[in-house]
Amino acid sequence: MTTVLLTGFEPFGGDAANPSGEAVHRVAAGWSGPETLVTAVLPVAFSAAAERLRALIAEHSPDAVVATGLAGGRAAIGVERVAVNLLDARIPDNDGQQPIDVPSVPGAPAAAFATLPVKAIVRDLRAAGIPAELSYSAGTYVCNHVFFSALHAVDPGVRTGFVHVPWSAEHAPDSDAATLPLAQIARAIDLVLRTTLDVDVDAALSGGTLH
Repeated sequence: MTTVLLTGFEPFGGDAANPSGEAVHRVAAGWSGPETLVTAVLPVAFSAAAERLRALIAEHSPDAVVATGLAGGRAAIGVERVAVNLLDARIPDNDGQQPIDVPSVPGAPAAAFATLPVKAIVRDLRAAGIPAELSYSAGTYVCNHVFFSALHAVDPGVRTGFVHVPWSAEHAPDSDAATLPLAQIARAIDLVLRTTLDVDVDAALSGGTLH
């Protein structure tokens, strides 16, 4: 049986909610398989999040790992392509830690690429009417740390990546924030999983940027 690990995050930075964690709960509630879906909401804490993720991977031996997190200010689903081996926290995490200029995984390469079919995912999200973009920076906070840690922890051949989501319309901190309805965010994550499981070779589409 194919097993998929899907994670989101708890709230952080004083926010009351995190749409990634909320959407993961919705996806789990509506999942009909046939694959086994394992879900978790991770703490927004560098050490605790990476430890929890590695434990989940060791326990469930997933065939695919999709982590999700909030990118407040973005207006589209961001399918991340590159994780960097760097922690450089602008604000403390929920445990009060604020690492600056240290590696996610000491001794590991400087960066790693997602192994999800990232271009096919963006294509399929847009075809479903969901704003989506290929992203080349997952930041240097806990999201990127989880992304890089996952790529380092999985066995070869396990499809692994990270997806950033905007604020949900239901939980945005102010009326000017870019948002998507929480139901649409959850649908987007469900489509990410479906494309990851169904597409063997990524789409040969232009996804580069000029800057």
